[in-house]
Amino acid sequence: MRAEPKFDDAIHALTRLRLCALLRPVQSAEFGAVKDMLKVSDANLSKTVRALAEMGYIATSKQRSPERHDARLTTLLWLTEAGKRAFDGHLSAITALSLGPGVN
Repeated sequence: MRAEPKFDDAIHALTRLRLCALLRPVQSAEFGAVKDMLKVSDANLSKTVRALAEMGYIATSKQRSPERHDARLTTLLWLTEAGKRAFDGHLSAITALSLGPGVN
């Protein structure tokens, strides 16, 4: 099913857009891996995740990692259904801009 084109200012900022694009095709991703792939700081990614989570676009959970033998937890990130719809709609809107008026 094709998403209804809808430009979303909340997603359009570069780090937010890249984060959504990275999470869209996967079930979830670990915070540290996402940080490394996006080449951003912990603080920058935390701020971005918090903003998108407040909008209901991203969800997080903390859990013990099977690779660690200490008490530290890993944080998983994933796009919610609302986040997927918003991201897909945003991409459709961008695509419509590049194709010109009246092209679907």
